[in-house]
Amino acid sequence: MAQLWGTLRETAEERLVELRVALEQMASAPDSLCTESRESLLLKAQCGDVVVIDVRPAAEFNAGHLPFARSMPLNELEKRLADLPADSHVVAYCRGPFCLMSDEAVKLLRDKGFSAQKISDGVSEWAACGLPIETASPINE
Repeated sequence: MAQLWGTLRETAEERLVELRVALEQMASAPDSLCTESRESLLLKAQCGDVVVIDVRPAAEFNAGHLPFARSMPLNELEKRLADLPADSHVVAYCRGPFCLMSDEAVKLLRDKGFSAQKISDGVSEWAACGLPIETASPINE
């Protein structure tokens, strides 16, 4: 399924002028886009050199997320800034390259003094490359 999504997205990017214009607008702030390779980002997150946050709703995080990511839904982010180490570099992600939640998260984090960037990948792009995806453990009540 993830491979299909990636192929469909690539086809759409090549064919739709409106989509190209939107992508150019989203890329107009290149300093907000993390240029780390996926593998490098995974290693840095594992070592604690970066904090990766998933700004999608909690239900989406629970269904599947990048390894070592913390669930910090965009609508809760400002209230949960104290949960982030002040001296850490934060990398945000959401649903993929056309989702703007990570852009909003980076703006908020930077406005509050954090070092922050985003990745354009979502869980589908990550899985399509054969990288691991984690799911949240159900809470026993």
